[in-house]
Amino acid sequence: MTATRNTLGTVLVVAALAAPFALAGCDRTETFKSTLGADRFTTSCGGQRSLLASGSTAQEAAMTQFITAYKTVCPGYALSYTPNGSGTGVSEFLSGQTDLAGNDSPLNPQRGEVYQARVRCGDSDAWDLPMVFGPIAITYNMPGLDSLVLDAHTAAMIFNGAITSWDSPHIAALNPGQQLPAQPIVVVYRSDQSGTTENFQSYLDIASDGAWGRLPGKTFTGRGTKAVKGSVGAAAAVKITPGSIAYNEWSYARKQNLAIARIITSAGPDPVTLSAESVGKAIDGATIKSKGSYLIIDTSSFYKPAQPGAYPIVQFTYEIVCSKYPNAAVATAVKAFLTVALDQGQKDLADYGHNPVPDSLKSKLQVVIDAIS
Repeated sequence: MTATRNTLGTVLVVAALAAPFALAGCDRTETFKSTLGADRFTTSCGGQRSLLASGSTAQEAAMTQFITAYKTVCPGYALSYTPNGSGTGVSEFLSGQTDLAGNDSPLNPQRGEVYQARVRCGDSDAWDLPMVFGPIAITYNMPGLDSLVLDAHTAAMIFNGAITSWDSPHIAALNPGQQLPAQPIVVVYRSDQSGTTENFQSYLDIASDGAWGRLPGKTFTGRGTKAVKGSVGAAAAVKITPGSIAYNEWSYARKQNLAIARIITSAGPDPVTLSAESVGKAIDGATIKSKGSYLIIDTSSFYKPAQPGAYPIVQFTYEIVCSKYPNAAVATAVKAFLTVALDQGQKDLADYGHNPVPDSLKSKLQVVIDAIS
């Protein structure tokens, strides 16, 4: 199976193999029956006792929940996750330093990642599994500004440098009655290679109807004021910098108790507040369709939603795994971890700033996970 997407924000293709997987050549397995959710997946705990993973900071909070659930369902087994950014996570996976990687976008064939992953996986494909759904918040710190409403067009002009002051007529038009100061906007951006940056810039590119004028990618291509490293750094910088604005994963915005802009979308004039409910509407409204052995998800349906009340800046994050591991014990443990993450690990994800995997995708993902060998 291969998983590719031609361009971020357009189409994600995940091959869903239906072949059953038989455990072989592994440590003793223990089977636990899930008591959560209607699917009641069966988890076979076994294989390598300790797994290593690294990558996306956007999924750090969700991984914390997944790891806790894994340790509970499979006593004596563990996974250690280092949130060092998607770029580093992919590099460490490709070099064989880790057993799986967290990535904010699928492996990129143009950068040679798909080929390198096949070499790393012993001449078998690597698979991109969309396991974590999380919103990106536009956060700000402007003393005296009780609330902030933006649309994609105005946000694009802020982050590409076309709007540089808080009292801009464009911002004022969206925030009638607000006292906007004649103060420079401090644009905080990620200096590191970031999948969150890539997803946010893809939103600006698709939803702003040409106002962004930049290419999306893991490197910030707008006009920033203050460069910081990592999601923790971005959230902390907004917290201590009056007049600042940034893009942050919701989980980090919640940790720092940051003010979050409401977003006007293509679905109507009423601004949408970021919440578990509004993100759930976006996920439920996503275009998900099957075609043969492939699952196709059109992520542009997030950025330009048709349903009123759907929050538009939502990203997938993925677990990058080998379809066939050189070490069977690693394969068994990875299968167990992902099965737990997809079942028990989905409980209370909103408390961590994430939304559960929708049922329409969950069963298809489990088929793919079962095919790992």
